[in-house]
Amino acid sequence: MSDHIDFRGGRFRGQVVGKAEYRQHAPAPTALDALPPRVAGFTGRDDELGRLRTALDPAAGTGQAVLVTAVSGLGGIGKTALAVQAAYAAREAGWFPGGVLFVDLHGYDDAPVTADQALRSLLRALGVEPEHIPATADERAGLYRSLLAGREPVLIVADNASSPEQVRPLLPGVGRHRVLVTSRDRLVQLGARLVPVDQLTAEAACALLDRALRIADPDDTRVAAAADAAARLAELCGHLPLALQIAVALLAEDPGKTVEELADELATSYDRLTALDDGNRSVRAAFDLSYRRLPAEQGRLLCLLALAPGPEVSEEVAAVLVGDGGPPSAGLKALARAHLVERGSGPGRWRMHDLVRVFGAGALTDDAQTRDAARARLLAHYHRWADAADDRLQWLPGRPQPERFATRAEALAWLDAERAGLVAAVHWGRETRHADTAVRLALVLWAYFDWRRHFDDWITVSRIALEAAQRAGDRRSEAVACQNLGLALQETGRSEEAIEVLTRGRELCRAIGDRHGEATAWDNIGLVLRSAGRATEAIDVHSHSRALFAAVEDRDGEAMAWNNLGSSLLKADRAEEAVAAHRRARDLYRKLRDRHNEGKAWYNLGESLRALNRTRAAIQAYRKDLEICREFDDWYGAGQTLGALALASAYEHRLGEARSYYLQSADAYTRAAAPADAAEARTLAEAISAPALPTGTSAPAAPPARTPVSVRPGLTPPGAPGTAGR
Repeated sequence: MSDHIDFRGGRFRGQVVGKAEYRQHAPAPTALDALPPRVAGFTGRDDELGRLRTALDPAAGTGQAVLVTAVSGLGGIGKTALAVQAAYAAREAGWFPGGVLFVDLHGYDDAPVTADQALRSLLRALGVEPEHIPATADERAGLYRSLLAGREPVLIVADNASSPEQVRPLLPGVGRHRVLVTSRDRLVQLGARLVPVDQLTAEAACALLDRALRIADPDDTRVAAAADAAARLAELCGHLPLALQIAVALLAEDPGKTVEELADELATSYDRLTALDDGNRSVRAAFDLSYRRLPAEQGRLLCLLALAPGPEVSEEVAAVLVGDGGPPSAGLKALARAHLVERGSGPGRWRMHDLVRVFGAGALTDDAQTRDAARARLLAHYHRWADAADDRLQWLPGRPQPERFATRAEALAWLDAERAGLVAAVHWGRETRHADTAVRLALVLWAYFDWRRHFDDWITVSRIALEAAQRAGDRRSEAVACQNLGLALQETGRSEEAIEVLTRGRELCRAIGDRHGEATAWDNIGLVLRSAGRATEAIDVHSHSRALFAAVEDRDGEAMAWNNLGSSLLKADRAEEAVAAHRRARDLYRKLRDRHNEGKAWYNLGESLRALNRTRAAIQAYRKDLEICREFDDWYGAGQTLGALALASAYEHRLGEARSYYLQSADAYTRAAAPADAAEARTLAEAISAPALPTGTSAPAAPPARTPVSVRPGLTPPGAPGTAGR
């Protein structure tokens, strides 16, 4: 380099001073350790962290490199926190000596970062001066890949991407580097290892609350000291990390507030999402970013799905809520890709996070017409098919074939799948505009609830129907609701309440001239009296019921009354009369071709015969019932009958058979989802020792099996669809 300045050829006026300035150029700064700090209280992601470590570990796997790993999930679910935690772990393990690049793509903001802008940022982080960044996007991508090619392994974290186009230009050209992407959408187009993130477990959510609060104040024991309230608070936060962190902030800023108080505030808040806002973070704002990106038809679908009454929704129900007649499969799949809904427990079923449901329903707050119309459509749909399913459950040969359901199994499968939604939809009956249909829906579910032994659901919907019918002045529906409620209360051992409600229903039937309903009410009161140990009174009541049924020429009711009269006679130690009554019931049911109730009469006949020590005849009667129970998949009834067979065998000192019957009874109860009864049957089986005890040894004691009974709450209210021919 020359040490002088050449002024030849220049023209100057006045004094001229020549000065040279030399600069030493340092390398441009880099940003290869730019990870944001770890989130306070991070917990509950061991499985996901394990999957990310496997994907990022250069020594893991089968030798096929995982270039891109995509963490996806609902807004606020903790994707960034998980990715940052995994990146720190990978850096500390020494897997990326070349450093970690971090770029937030703001994919769901109004102005997301473009791939071109992200490349500029990453090139600067790699030490490229702004004036040396190429002018075109292709040239920038080429320089980016070239710089990475000359470095030791680098981890690139691309946070908050909303599309594959944002990420593709950021992929390195050589395989030793790795890319970790977070997104609210499943970016399957990147060919990435997919790591979906769900809400935290209840235990992990409570642990996050406690850990994060103790970071703010190590002596803060509010969460640890109120485990039940903390669990409730975590549930109200939907076990969503963002909501939980906001709850921690609300507690931390008010040391005098208890966990119970905050949980109560959220539970009673008119708008829970508004309450989940700490001034800096907001659950509503997080969801709104995803919602605003949806096309109009998907946004409408999300809001209408939020009205679904159960925890899951079938595609059939989704179509009813939308109301345009077309299956919304494509829209549901699009919402699933955005993590706004997810697959449910079976094919064609979907579910939504609790707080997303609150958000979606809130979006319809100002559109009551759309909301009410959707609910009305769904209630009508539910009533139509629940009524058809009920027709199938109670169908007898010779009657018209019910709509849609060809078999009992099909009807039960539909009712099982929709049970939570059906029960929740009945709650809409508290609103006058939906009361009529909701009451009719409630009143056609009794046979299903009785069959599946869902007594709590039965009580719930019956109370709602009763209250709604009272408000509307509909005495006929009120009377039927009384029958339903009384029977459900009796099944749960609440005899006094049941008698009161059934008596009220009987008087209502008498007042409106419904003799059939009055006869049914008398018979149902008799059931409760017998179970309460008032057998003599029950005999008189069943006899009166039988006479009323005979007067209105109702052979179904007459058979039912004979069957229940026989059980009350047996309870009063009048076994011979009981045998005669049960035979009358059996023969009537046989003429009516009511096979299932015929089986119950056989069972009750067996009980009466055993009381007369006619054990062999009793066993034959039980076997007839067992055959019918199996024919109808009545596994609870089968469990009872097998228990009766076990007891009869034990009385005859055939203890090996008795033990086998008890074990079969336990299996049947298990199939009927009756674990307590199954456990009791196994205990009785274990109490029996084989080989048989010596002659003269008393058979093992066992409680008598409960008597299955035929019950009918009464007539369907006038105007209900599908009542013709009943």
